[in-house]
Amino acid sequence: MLKLDAAMHIAFLTTFNASRKEPLAALLERIHAAFIASGLGEPAIQFSFSDAPLPGYTSSVDRVLKRHPNFARFVSSISVLPGGRGTRQISNAPGSPAAGEAVEFSNLVAIAAGVPRSFPFHMISIQFRGSDGFGVMVGDNWWVNGRARSVSAVTVADADPASPKLPPQPGPVAAVLAACGKIKRTRQMPVAQSPATGPSPEKAAAPSPEIAAAVAAVVRDYRARLVEIIDRAALPHDLPPASEALTAASLGEIAGPKKPALVRAFAPMGYDCRGGSGTFTLRRRTAGNLTVELNLDVGTWSNSITTGFLVHGLGFRARLGLPVSKRAIGSIQYQIGGPERWQQIVDNLAALVAELDRTFVPAVEAVSGPSPQWYTPES
Repeated sequence: MLKLDAAMHIAFLTTFNASRKEPLAALLERIHAAFIASGLGEPAIQFSFSDAPLPGYTSSVDRVLKRHPNFARFVSSISVLPGGRGTRQISNAPGSPAAGEAVEFSNLVAIAAGVPRSFPFHMISIQFRGSDGFGVMVGDNWWVNGRARSVSAVTVADADPASPKLPPQPGPVAAVLAACGKIKRTRQMPVAQSPATGPSPEKAAAPSPEIAAAVAAVVRDYRARLVEIIDRAALPHDLPPASEALTAASLGEIAGPKKPALVRAFAPMGYDCRGGSGTFTLRRRTAGNLTVELNLDVGTWSNSITTGFLVHGLGFRARLGLPVSKRAIGSIQYQIGGPERWQQIVDNLAALVAELDRTFVPAVEAVSGPSPQWYTPES
């Protein structure tokens, strides 16, 4: 079973609602000002401005160099694939010829003020780094329907597994987080501790080898006995194999709103349902503070479903892929079709999840032990 230490380092990845209507320069200035006003001091800034990886696009790198030739030492070419076409970028990230070198923040703001009209960079990443693993990341990237903006932050705290609550964020850190905007979601994960550098948010702490092996053994056992488990679940609908479900008629059908059927089936089982459009997450919590999830990707264009059933604990997760019927075992995706077929799929998944709640979840919890009361993989 999981042994909870007297104290552990927990990283929090917080994602904020980010509007692409706000000028990028204004967002960067607001976050930078919050660092200074909070007393944290001047943050270290890692930046990357990248051209498009395909030929025929305007080079924003060249445009910047005409106006700001002092950035020439930060220019390099990177390739995503070995031997692939290089993509030019202006960056001080590792791998840059000027890795780690700082520039005046006002110069970065000047470039950001030209995005996207003067400088239509394909990808932009700005990281503000404080001490003790704290940092704020801003992204502004090209996407098919316009610019895609992202703002996230990483913080690290010492948490007491025996305490029902997490410690509050230090005042200066909380002030910077407040300047980032409205919180969208927060993820938790234990992080590795280095004697030299302290907690490292980039490195997740692994569970004990005994727990990892025991949880993996439970998952392997259930995957090997999937036919038996489906038989025990007594799915109400004998749906055809995925190849038969993928017909011209089903491709032309639309299931309509999908959330109501999920809520009707899973709310009585203790699951809440979040999401819409292309993905849904149904989640409940066990008495041992483990989080059980059913993740559904229902596609935005394909009208097909992919499912995953997960049990999260502090430092581990156990995952099973679920078929929508016995004859669909081995299929990654399954065509949804119309509203009647969608209801049948939901009915089958509810029956299968009920069986896993009865057997698989307790089996995982028996070998992992409880998680702290405050632990939630995502909130």
